[in-house]
Amino acid sequence: MTRRVLTVTAAGTALVVSSLLGPGAAAADDPSARELVDQAKKNLLDAESVRLRLTDHSTDTRTSRTQPVSMDLALDQDGNCAGTLRMGAGGGSVELVKRGAEVWMKPDTAFWKAQVPGGAGDAVAELFKDRYIHGSTHNALLKGMADTCDLTSFQKEITADSSDPRQLTKGARTKVDGTEVIPLKGTSEGKQVTLYVTSDTPHRLVRATQKGGGTDLALSFSDYGRPVPSKTPSAGESVDVNKLQDELRNA
Repeated sequence: MTRRVLTVTAAGTALVVSSLLGPGAAAADDPSARELVDQAKKNLLDAESVRLRLTDHSTDTRTSRTQPVSMDLALDQDGNCAGTLRMGAGGGSVELVKRGAEVWMKPDTAFWKAQVPGGAGDAVAELFKDRYIHGSTHNALLKGMADTCDLTSFQKEITADSSDPRQLTKGARTKVDGTEVIPLKGTSEGKQVTLYVTSDTPHRLVRATQKGGGTDLALSFSDYGRPVPSKTPSAGESVDVNKLQDELRNA
């Protein structure tokens, strides 16, 4: 298996969020829109945990086996997470669990076949069928995937963004997944942006979309402050990552 897929991190998603929110994003002649965005950004930066869902139908992502077209992760500032990622172009999916420095990942057959060339992919898929690869964050094969779980790094990326403020226009109140929100619409780098911020306090970002120029993605945020599920796979469900590395050397 190539290591490239295991370098998927939260950084790319964080940069998308930061480009959408921007520092001090404002609507001309409408300070209440400024307040909505600033408070939404602050609450996202202050969140101790959150559930992040990504759907990416962008042209480059859909044709890549190493980038997720969808992601559903509960993650926190302690580096814990649980959820799934699905790659583009039939590249399969991965279940991911992380507690502290321990990582478990369970790829499906399509993932193994996409990442391990030739018939070796089938052999590896059968060998590790329905089992988690288990190791630590110090392992090079697992580190990139584990970095996806780092909410703190995600938040630092948003804080570090230096993009220019953009004009946002308030739309009529609507609902997203049953939550009343205020849409804020604008453009960023030629792409259409819509932020959906809760109408009630605390004002939180619920959904963000970006479209145009081959980009078509949506990010959803929920479960602010809800603990990440703490259940981890049992020893019987897991295989040490060193066994995987031995198989890949022999593949």
